[in-house]
Amino acid sequence: MNAPPPQKPGNITDTTKIQNIKVDTAQKQIPPVSSPAKDSLGKFFSHQITSEQKHIIVESPLYKAAFTSHGGSIVSWILKGYKTWDQYPVNLIGENATGELNLLFLTTDGKLINTKGLNFETTLAGGSSLELKGGDSVQLKFSLNIDEKRSIIKVYTFYGDRYSFDLSYQFVGLDQIISNYEYQITWENGLRYQELNTINESNFAKASALAGGELTEIDATNFNEKYQQSLSGRISWVAARNKYFAVAILPREKESQGALLEGYRVHLPDNGAKENYSLALKMPFTGRPYETDRFTVFLGPLDFDIVKQYNVELERIMSLGAAWIIRPISEYVIIPVFKFLRLFIPNYGVVLIIFAILIKIVLYPLTKSSMTSMRKMQKLQPMMDEIRTKYKDDPQKMNQQVMRLYKEYGVNPAGGCLPMLLQLPILYALWAVFSATIELRQASFIWWMKDLSSPDVIATLPFKLPLFGIDQISGLALLMGITMFIQQKMSVKDPRQKMMVWLMPLMFTLLFNSFPSGLNLYYFMFNILSIGQQAWINKKHEDEPLKKVEEKKKRGGVFAKFSQNMPKLGK
Repeated sequence: MNAPPPQKPGNITDTTKIQNIKVDTAQKQIPPVSSPAKDSLGKFFSHQITSEQKHIIVESPLYKAAFTSHGGSIVSWILKGYKTWDQYPVNLIGENATGELNLLFLTTDGKLINTKGLNFETTLAGGSSLELKGGDSVQLKFSLNIDEKRSIIKVYTFYGDRYSFDLSYQFVGLDQIISNYEYQITWENGLRYQELNTINESNFAKASALAGGELTEIDATNFNEKYQQSLSGRISWVAARNKYFAVAILPREKESQGALLEGYRVHLPDNGAKENYSLALKMPFTGRPYETDRFTVFLGPLDFDIVKQYNVELERIMSLGAAWIIRPISEYVIIPVFKFLRLFIPNYGVVLIIFAILIKIVLYPLTKSSMTSMRKMQKLQPMMDEIRTKYKDDPQKMNQQVMRLYKEYGVNPAGGCLPMLLQLPILYALWAVFSATIELRQASFIWWMKDLSSPDVIATLPFKLPLFGIDQISGLALLMGITMFIQQKMSVKDPRQKMMVWLMPLMFTLLFNSFPSGLNLYYFMFNILSIGQQAWINKKHEDEPLKKVEEKKKRGGVFAKFSQNMPKLGK
């Protein structure tokens, strides 16, 4: 496997506060690790219980982590470049987690052993801190000593410029202890939530695995229902994510034998929700006196460039739209264009405005044709009204005459819908990108637009609107609806469609009210450009008379011309 590449940090906005995070701050976020009952551990591990534990701190430019000697597990992982919705450092380890990355296996005396809580020894003193710079690497070693000849050695290797670390296991003399020729490496408690809206974050949370090139996901959508998925065969990775961050375990030395994914959804106060996921990677144990295995563990942001560089399709855990049409637009058009524009434009709001202009330029020929067709429809309206009045008792004849009128004047009644249909994949891709990519997380624009990945709330109602359940008003969604109303007013002249002039803008405003403000900014800007284009076309062709389309003469081939010159029979 290719070695994981150097990683880039997030946008660190307050380096002074972040650098001053003290060890005791991390310690406060470390929950106590409870020890298992002795009678559940059998003859090999019952003596490996102790109430004492050491905490070791590992700090790099990207993160600050804490490990415990109970299980040799990770109990805190703070990302320095990112903040929670209420401006605390992001800690990815779950609130109730008592140590992640443990081993699970059956012993020859019939006990199911979870190494979480067992006493792993380390030569470092409790409270020790290992610090790395950008190009540094450092190792942290824990040993579970069963007796003088048998042990499980757990070695972490950290890198100063990566959000991932390597984890290796050495099984010394366990050929007579581990049964069933298998063990599992587990992550039991998913990731801690970081956003204000837990319902929205739960919509993106899931567990997944890549097996044989096929992506398998579980999404705990129903409350208090257990979701499970068991996979067999070679697994490239298992992962769990919330909205913007992920944990992934990648086997690097031996081929895995399968995976287990589990999840459930629980209620939180104030109508909130939380989804918890557990992962297990099944690994072979051949029963030799000495065996080793190695993994890469990623704990970081869902930045497309970062996760893609692991070369195992880890980027497929990102929610970028349907794979067959939407995701390619997100992956190969929107994200690259955004990143390119971001190189010399510091504000993502300006980037979105320029992107709307670029899309308008690309679609200009189609929108011009559409607007020209709609203008002709407006001028045909009196003649169409006359036909409808004349043939009101004969709907079939009326439709025939209307279609003849369209043909005579070269009008395509569906021409106005084509640009909108072509925009839909782009709109869906933009929604996917704005909703789940970390670049737009907490990215502000101007005035009240503080986070382009979330709705820009300008007012809160004292009640919820029936059917829609809306009690907050988005400023950009409102502006988008107003510009859509102006567009409809300029283009729709058929009296039978007057209801659509206000109904469509109203429905879109309510629909887009909960969408990311970045998407509404794009659509609002696109509408402004469309209004300007429509006004320009109307003015340019205001006095232009409506002309019938000349019928094209039928053209024959060589044989047709030859037959015309042949003398007719009988003459």
